[in-house]
Amino acid sequence: MNSLPSVPKYGNFNGVKYTVTIQKKALKDIKKAPPRIQRKFEILVEDLETSGPVQDHWPNYSMLGKVTYHCHLDYHWVACWRHEKESIVIEVYYAGSREDAPY
Repeated sequence: MNSLPSVPKYGNFNGVKYTVTIQKKALKDIKKAPPRIQRKFEILVEDLETSGPVQDHWPNYSMLGKVTYHCHLDYHWVACWRHEKESIVIEVYYAGSREDAPY
């Protein structure tokens, strides 16, 4: 019997790798986070590179607007990014405390 290859639940099905840029302020702010939160942020960036802007497996993921998204790295820490349709560039514009998040 011929079986189809399994398809990952999340992922970029076009084989395109996204380019993730991180604003300087986001980098500065995430450096204030505990090491485990910094590691979660690194994993998020890796997920954005390989899977694109939709990260619905991350806690509290949601679209903030037509081109903006966010998720929680932890209860007190969030990341926000933007992605224009048809672009391979994703820009992380905020990574820091939930209390100071720009939404």
